[in-house]
Amino acid sequence: MRETPKPPDPAETDAPTALPPCPDSPNCVSTEAPDPSHRIRPIEITGPADAVTRRLVAVLEELGGRVVDGPSGGRIHAEFTSRMFGFVDDVDLVVDADARVIRFRSASRAGYWDLGVNRRRMETVRRKLRGR
Repeated sequence: MRETPKPPDPAETDAPTALPPCPDSPNCVSTEAPDPSHRIRPIEITGPADAVTRRLVAVLEELGGRVVDGPSGGRIHAEFTSRMFGFVDDVDLVVDADARVIRFRSASRAGYWDLGVNRRRMETVRRKLRGR
């Protein structure tokens, strides 16, 4: 099984609001991916960034995620573990108050295919933040 390393700690990088790139494998989506197979639209936000951030944390936890870092400086890192095999997916999010969007990356740590799990998860986050 192919292992994808956990993304670097943003506090240890030069650009704390940058998201790690997606690997070549199809088990990742990112708002900053240059290629269409990995690209996904950012989530537009309304209202104060701190309220959006609190709601975002609640949605991630409602979907079974465990917030392991943040929210700090608009950044959140969460982990989702699959029930059947225990695979871990890393979700990094940045609430960009200036651009009025949430930028994110959701990727499987192990394996090659994710059968669309990461894309579906992030579209579910989008719908729940809109109240649908």
